[in-house]
Amino acid sequence: MKQGIHPDYDTIKATCTCGNVIETRSTLKGELHLDVCSACHPFYTGQQKVVDTGGRIDKFKQRFGAVRRSK
Repeated sequence: MKQGIHPDYDTIKATCTCGNVIETRSTLKGELHLDVCSACHPFYTGQQKVVDTGGRIDKFKQRFGAVRRSK
């Protein structure tokens, strides 16, 4: 590696909106503010919501009609 051309790789604190603080290493200066983290994201906490996509599709077909094309 060449000396003096690489950015500094220091320890920073990443703070989530839920209050969780994570210490990590980065080339960024200062603190990092996150919207979600593994402590509050629904995928990791097991509090996922099931979206009713079938109802949305039926509602769309009722509004705009199903168009069938003949060959």
